Amino acid sequence: MIEIPSDLHPDLVPLFFLLGNWEGAGVADFPGAEKCNFGQEATFTHDGRDFLEYVSHTWVLDNEGKKVRPLESESGYWRVDKDRKVEVVMIRDQGIVEIWYGELAAQKPQIDLVTDAVARTAASGPYTGGKRLYGYVKSDLMWVGEKATPDVELRPYMSAHLKKVVDPSEWAKDLKDLPDDGIAFFK
Repeated sequence: MIEIPSDLHPDLVPLFFLLGNWEGAGVADFPGAEKCNFGQEATFTHDGRDFLEYVSHTWVLDNEGKKVRPLESESGYWRVDKDRKVEVVMIRDQGIVEIWYGELAAQKPQIDLVTDAVARTAASGPYTGGKRLYGYVKSDLMWVGEKATPDVELRPYMSAHLKKVVDPSEWAKDLKDLPDDGIAFFK
């Protein structure tokens, strides 16, 4: 059962499906960069104000699915207005700051975003903009990102399939009237 937190800002109700900790894997492939499988941890949280806080870390995986090295990290803030327009401010560890605009699809938990502004530090690689599609599908979060550079037209470069990570303490709070010793439970 999906439950909307009682302290969630009312404006964020259309984005509540993003809330939580997510983990999974995906594929990265872009001209001039290493093609690889990657792992991802992403978190969407709220503190009662009118935005979701977002943090994501990815890392290269070897053929056995073990972490090899960090790939990308990003963090930001997500908002949605009464017309289901979504705005995201994001910063990436490569020295890139982005403003994304898009919208939440009608009648389904799907978000299409496109960059509106990109700022880069001198140390960042070439990047001119991107698109992202996020979807909540059968209780999983899936996304695909597209990227453009001065030399490469907009094209897919990363996608992932993430599953919600549930903290066992969340389950425990729903358990009532359990014996203190644990043994009596099995008698």
